[in-house]
Amino acid sequence: MPKLILDTMELDYNGNIAILTLSREKALNAMNQDYFDNFKAVLNKLSAKSDLKALIITGRGNGFSVGADLKNLPIEKIDSDLDLGKSLRENFEPMVMGLKALPFPTIAAVNGYAAGAGMGLMLACDFTIAAKSAQFFQAFINIALVPDAGSSYFLPRIIGRARSTEMMMLGEAISADDALNMGLIYGISEEGTLMEDALRLAGKLATKPTSALIQIRALLDSSFENSLTDQLEAEAAAQQIAGKNENFKEGVTAFNEKRQPKFK
Repeated sequence: MPKLILDTMELDYNGNIAILTLSREKALNAMNQDYFDNFKAVLNKLSAKSDLKALIITGRGNGFSVGADLKNLPIEKIDSDLDLGKSLRENFEPMVMGLKALPFPTIAAVNGYAAGAGMGLMLACDFTIAAKSAQFFQAFINIALVPDAGSSYFLPRIIGRARSTEMMMLGEAISADDALNMGLIYGISEEGTLMEDALRLAGKLATKPTSALIQIRALLDSSFENSLTDQLEAEAAAQQIAGKNENFKEGVTAFNEKRQPKFK
């Protein structure tokens, strides 16, 4: 599949694994309007591909992404015409919801700073693997804003209320080691091995039945809102679908034949 090169990012492939590299490295991959336009185009392209097994998102340079590009913020409009809510609804929300809707697992490979909405992008992924030098910021409070890009939804569900309060109200950096200890990320890579480790993780996911992986994502996302009764019903509905998939037959057959399954 041909590589797609856009103004703020590049989409490439390693077999059935898609790799999205944010490429505004001089701006620490801050998100401007071109970024959001490019991200929508990438989501549309990825959604149309039925043979992909996973997506890895990473950033070029020293930043995964530091979130919104404040250098382009019209200071003269603050307190008057500036509507940040409109920007969230038109740009940040479609980014998060589009990523969550992809029909295959997603991995954030965090190579440097993940801050603000850049951390929201990371949290929307199914897995995060980080370089040992990576740092994580809920930096909104430092410019008198509140968390966005789904951070206030994802973070308490991943690390709990107390740790989320710490990150969001203090706005201090969290190291990769601390992030791993609090359960924020899946794993840490030694310097220079991040993409190798991310591809290895994606390769593991590629051997699993993708349809079941996406149903697991949906069950996890619903579990914090549902009652036990509702979640049991959600499991039953998902299992009904999974049980009719040909991969289930292959899984049982492989189990009985004592071999590795070959899922489609």
